[in-house]
Amino acid sequence: MISVIIELTLGVIVLLGSLICALSVFGLIRLPDFYLRSHAATKSATLGVLFILFGAFLYFWIYEDHFSIKLLLGILFVFITAPVAGHLNGRAAYRSGVSLWKGSVRDDWKEALKRERGEHKKTKN
Repeated sequence: MISVIIELTLGVIVLLGSLICALSVFGLIRLPDFYLRSHAATKSATLGVLFILFGAFLYFWIYEDHFSIKLLLGILFVFITAPVAGHLNGRAAYRSGVSLWKGSVRDDWKEALKRERGEHKKTKN
């Protein structure tokens, strides 16, 4: 009986990860600008992949009696690198002039970029 409950729980974890990844695809298709699409792809896909890898880790640990360091390192790697890569892509797009969606109400980087470019020009002269 407990085996069935564990199998169902692991199946739900992996299925939840798959559904979250599928939701990120809808975000990529439906959202209006680069920054919102990048957010949808980075955040939800990261969470989805983490659920899938965690479900696989638990399966091998419980049923195969194999504690997989590779899966744990994969979880750690995805958890650390995917959000950082998404942030850097957004920052690079903003600095290269990719415009915000016209419905955006807030631009947090505008003043910081103006200050930075002003200071950079002062040091060049």
